[in-house]
Amino acid sequence: MSRSHPHRPRPRAAGFTLVEVLVALTVMAVLAGMAWQGIDAMARTREASQAAVDRTLRLGAVVAQWEADLQALVDTDVVPALRVDGASARLTRTGPQGVHMVVWTLRGGPGRGSLERWQGPAVTQVRALSEQWLRSQQLLGSEPGTVVMLDDLAALQWYFHRDNAWTNAQSSGDAATDDAPGSKPGGAANGSVGVGEKLPNAVRIVAELPQGRLTRDVLLGPQP
Repeated sequence: MSRSHPHRPRPRAAGFTLVEVLVALTVMAVLAGMAWQGIDAMARTREASQAAVDRTLRLGAVVAQWEADLQALVDTDVVPALRVDGASARLTRTGPQGVHMVVWTLRGGPGRGSLERWQGPAVTQVRALSEQWLRSQQLLGSEPGTVVMLDDLAALQWYFHRDNAWTNAQSSGDAATDDAPGSKPGGAANGSVGVGEKLPNAVRIVAELPQGRLTRDVLLGPQP
């Protein structure tokens, strides 16, 4: 008769149980989700910072161009040197090849418009400048020389500084006289557009942007 031996438990195989694997996967998934959220937040912050830098640089370029146009302002005695009509500001500025008509226009619906700048070709003749002045009042925004300077512009206003006070640029200015600084008499001669309004001492632009209000004053130099 054989002798029976007591049942001995088998040794446990090395490894992880299914529960341990699931717990480990859950922890790893949570950590991965937290890491992804951190990376996504960093990426969004970086994009927002870069967008803010780009807006600042673009706004600086727009302001610099506006100041350059006003500093190069010239009274030709043929057309008004500076005239604001509604949402547009028209001016004549000097260039290496002659005189340019420049128009700054707020185009678009209220609360969401774009600031456009149009510059005509250089001219050296009275008739050509008069024709450009008339053309500048019929711009559609698709003409050659038109550049979109800013988007999402809610409002834009111009002010002139005369007699120690700021006034709406669309209000009537002082009539020019022979001895008035910054003016030229006899502007309606030779078939020119009606001129004879004294230029302001300074120009203020007030723009309503998504990031706030921008106010910029530019002092005009004496006209020859």
